[in-house]
Amino acid sequence: MLNFLVLLAQRFDEEVPPSLDKNPFGVVNPPPGVEKYAGGTLEGLPQFINNIIKFLIVGAGIFTVFNLVLAGYGFLSAGDDPKKVAGAWAKIWQSLMGLAFAAGAIVLAAIFGQLIFKDPTALIQLKIFGPGQ
Repeated sequence: MLNFLVLLAQRFDEEVPPSLDKNPFGVVNPPPGVEKYAGGTLEGLPQFINNIIKFLIVGAGIFTVFNLVLAGYGFLSAGDDPKKVAGAWAKIWQSLMGLAFAAGAIVLAAIFGQLIFKDPTALIQLKIFGPGQ
């Protein structure tokens, strides 16, 4: 596309703007809130992925609390119905198992990072190495 625009400008004997020679789209500024991920290098990508992983872990915790409150309400309103009581207990246990799974993933990543790389944050804090690093 860039070569086509340069050839088109040369065809009509027009001077090729220097900005078109390097980048046909001009300067694109990042939107507010994502400036620290800008730059087009690999430094921003690992930080972005780490933030997404942390957000998902926090989201799992918030979902667990919300699910436990709903299960507790279902347990209290079950009365003498054994099916509703069993359903509420199942929901409580599933919520706690999900929370243990999310927390256990972080703990296992730290343990394996310590065993393999001698750094517990090696698998938790994502690092991408490029050529020459």
